[in-house]
Amino acid sequence: MANEKNVFLVGPMGAGKTTVGRLLAELLKHDFFDSDEEIEKATGADIPWIFDVEGEAGFRKRERKMIDFLTSKENIVLATGGGSITAEESRRMLRERGDVVYLRASISQQVRRMSGDNSRPLLQVEERETKIRELFAVRDPLYQEVSDISIETSKRNARFIAKEIHRQLNKILR
Repeated sequence: MANEKNVFLVGPMGAGKTTVGRLLAELLKHDFFDSDEEIEKATGADIPWIFDVEGEAGFRKRERKMIDFLTSKENIVLATGGGSITAEESRRMLRERGDVVYLRASISQQVRRMSGDNSRPLLQVEERETKIRELFAVRDPLYQEVSDISIETSKRNARFIAKEIHRQLNKILR
C-alpha cells in the first residue's frame, strides 16, 4: 500500500512541509529527509550563507544534486525546498521516483508563518507579502504540474494533514 513508495512534499515556504513530513514518515514507517537540512549538512554551511557566496543559481545547482541523491533512496518522505520545482530536472526526478504531494498554503498563511523568520534569503526584502505573491505566481503552476495529490494546509493541524495524505496515498495505490 502507501508505504511501498517514496513520498515527496512540495509547496511554498510556510506550508508545513517539514513538520507534516516528519509526521507522515512516522505513519508510513519511512525515513524522513528535508532537502535544505541535507544541503546544510553536506556543505557545513547554512542556506543564507550559500546564497550570499554562490547566489541563487549556485544554491539551485546544489539543490538539484541533493534532490537527485535523495530521490534515489527508497521508502522515504522528503520535504523539498520551496524553489526546488523551478528546475525541470528536479520536477522530472520527483515525478518519476515517487508520489508528489503539494501542500498548498494561502498567501496570508505564508506571510504569517514567515513573519519572524529571517533565515529565508528570498524574503530579505522590504515587502515580504509582495515577494511571496510573486513567488506563488511563478511556482504554483509548477507545484500543480508535478503533484499527484494536493492538500490545503491553512487552518489545519499537521497531524490531520499527515493522516489525510496517508489516506489519499492509500486510495491512489489501490
